[in-house]
Amino acid sequence: MNSEPLAKYNALIESGILQPDIGQADVVARLNSLHDALKPTGLSQIFKKNPSPRGIYIYGDVGRGKSMLMDLFYESITDQRKRRVHFHAFMQEVHDRIHHYRQQLKQGLVRGDDPIPPVASALAKSARLLCFDEFQVKDIADASILGRLFEVLFSAGVIVVATSNRIPDELYQGGLNRHRFLPFIDSLKTRVDVLYLDSPTDYRLDRLKGYPVWFKPLGSFARSEMNNAFIRMTGGAEAKRTNIKVKGREVIIPSSAQGVARFEFTDLCAANLGVVDYLELARTFHTIFIDNIPVLSPERRNEAIRFVNLIDALYEHKAKLLASAEAEPSELYPLGDSAFEFRRTASRLHEMQSEDYFSLGHNSGADMIEEV
Repeated sequence: MNSEPLAKYNALIESGILQPDIGQADVVARLNSLHDALKPTGLSQIFKKNPSPRGIYIYGDVGRGKSMLMDLFYESITDQRKRRVHFHAFMQEVHDRIHHYRQQLKQGLVRGDDPIPPVASALAKSARLLCFDEFQVKDIADASILGRLFEVLFSAGVIVVATSNRIPDELYQGGLNRHRFLPFIDSLKTRVDVLYLDSPTDYRLDRLKGYPVWFKPLGSFARSEMNNAFIRMTGGAEAKRTNIKVKGREVIIPSSAQGVARFEFTDLCAANLGVVDYLELARTFHTIFIDNIPVLSPERRNEAIRFVNLIDALYEHKAKLLASAEAEPSELYPLGDSAFEFRRTASRLHEMQSEDYFSLGHNSGADMIEEV
């Protein structure tokens, strides 16, 4: 099978998984050109003798297929020095690396007061191609280091491909001391082609419209419907086991693709997870699948509390939920002192099944400007 992004995209259309979309076709054609420029046979020559090819920054409304197209491109690149990461997770890692460098500096293990150049150089050595999902800048801590960080990355020949809901000129809009951030925007635009994914269809909503999202009772039928819904929501993309880092800890994602994550109830509510973990999951994934939600009772109070916190986090970020359960939401906690408190969660679960809720855009935090 031809591994080029355009060939893969056309194959998905021919199989009926995708439908023809002129806006997507224009973007995938440009991604295909970058793929050709990065073929392994000529990659070493590109970096040694010629300027690095321009990266690509894809922006547009939610659900238009930006991440899906970038993933087709990423999977087609056979060179090993590549990385695909959610931009928020990448910036968390950068801050962790900066902290680690400063600790080493105190111990006399490194020299130099500025941690940005060595951190950026290490990142550049680990990957020549960086693919960022949901490129956004939401707080001053990120904004203050991006210019110098990417100056080193770009100088080292790193190529950036990114998706975003915002055009570069709107990044960190309304942020504190934004005028100091503007040179980074100018630098970014000199290194990437900015492409607008002009598609009239919200495919996320389209894939859910008219379909149930809460399957009960538990059994083979519910499992089959969840499997079918997962394939529909991910466009048939290969699901992989992965993880996200939350305050230095790893939270395992058993199965994920195209911004969709799938868990067993026990993965989320029997494990030692808390509000901060659920908020990060809700921020990172626009849709969450939960299999095998049981009827809860006072004996499973800790699981019930975690479930309440999980639903609150998903609701806050307008993440979408598909689930299989033993019963309807209002019947999940029928007994005990906490039954009354659970009513709010049941109410939210009913609301989260509505078409109005599913039409809301995922709030990944891009508009949460933190001013200090």
